[in-house]
Amino acid sequence: MQAINVSIGFDARLWAQDIAGSRAHAAMLGAQKILTAEDVAAIDAGLVEIAAEIEAGTFKFSDALEDIHTNVEVRLTERIGDAARRLHTGRSRNDQVATDFRLWVRGAIDDVTAQVQDLMLAMATRAAEHAGSVMPGFTHLQTAQPVTFGHHLLAYVEMLSRDAGRLHDARRRLNECPLGAAALAGTSFPIDRYATAEALGFNRPTANSLDSVSDRDFALEYLSALSILAMHLSRFAEEIIIWCSSPYRLISLSDAFTTGSSIMPQKRNPDAAELTRAKTGRIFGSLLGLLTVMKGLPMAYAKDMQEDKEPVFDATDAISLCLAATAGMVRDLTADTARMAELAGSGFSTATDLADWLVRVLKMPFRDAHHVTGQIVRLAEGKDVDISQLTLEDMQSVEPRITAEIFGVLTVEASVASRVSYGGTAPANVAAQAKKWLEQLS
Repeated sequence: MQAINVSIGFDARLWAQDIAGSRAHAAMLGAQKILTAEDVAAIDAGLVEIAAEIEAGTFKFSDALEDIHTNVEVRLTERIGDAARRLHTGRSRNDQVATDFRLWVRGAIDDVTAQVQDLMLAMATRAAEHAGSVMPGFTHLQTAQPVTFGHHLLAYVEMLSRDAGRLHDARRRLNECPLGAAALAGTSFPIDRYATAEALGFNRPTANSLDSVSDRDFALEYLSALSILAMHLSRFAEEIIIWCSSPYRLISLSDAFTTGSSIMPQKRNPDAAELTRAKTGRIFGSLLGLLTVMKGLPMAYAKDMQEDKEPVFDATDAISLCLAATAGMVRDLTADTARMAELAGSGFSTATDLADWLVRVLKMPFRDAHHVTGQIVRLAEGKDVDISQLTLEDMQSVEPRITAEIFGVLTVEASVASRVSYGGTAPANVAAQAKKWLEQLS
């Protein structure tokens, strides 16, 4: 029973939040004349001393005392005597743990958001450096149209900005204080829940005592936001792995973020990216695990909810490591701009520019231009050359009205420069967007 019931092995991480909540609760009890000033002073001093013990590593956590709340309370009783036994007036472990957990998740959101913004800054910095570096743009992992490396990186900045927004929204919704809801029905003591909410940095107290102790939406929403963030990091990790591979060689990573092979000395494996990709699975699993725990629970608190913390702690550790690794790789990578430019022109990537020219100059309907372009591409394939290497006569054999002007739009540089629509890959656009993000993130 002790083995399945005990939680101190993982909820010891809540010690700072537990002590902060108890100090706020004691101060409120004193202000409401429920506790004497002497008791409040003794409790507060004792809690400060216990915090110092935990920080110093001298506090002895006991499995026999089950959880962080009891471990702290028993130690406080050893230090100050009966005053410690009065601390629990007007509260339960149910509202206590709900408050501690909200405080912990709120702090984790702040930390993860700061890491997301650091990664955005790293990507925007590299995007500014490579605003004009052409590279192949892909759909279906097939060469589609030329883009710039800076534009590609800024796509992830946009994704990460939405991740930061989701974390911000989750923080706003969780920022209500359950303390004082007691076991499930509130308390008969004249407590001031607004005072404890304000002391702990919450916007307001929770409005329903049943919901206060049984809600874990804040943890689920946090894990959901982390799961989407992890998916974005995994997509970028996959691209790093592809870009580093021998067939592509678009970028390289130093030994700081790669490992060697045990038998092949020439290899440099992108293990940081691969592990970032892999850790997505455990973060997804944390979300699904907690959803499964919560799905069948009736009101109000049930011991099942003890299983809420480990997945949140584990997912937070994993995402923090992935964010640090990804930011490190972005700052470490070296782009092979010559190779990027070489591949940017492969696979008839400027075919769309040819079709656009037929529409713009010859006033051809786009569907007709699409058909003509397809014929020209097949002609180039038959000659084993790029469309820009066809002669004017070759092109005119398909569409007689084509002029030599067409060759001015068939380079990758001309292609990217022409994409001037808002959000497009034109280097001027990319430079402006990178500058905007750098100013915002700084």
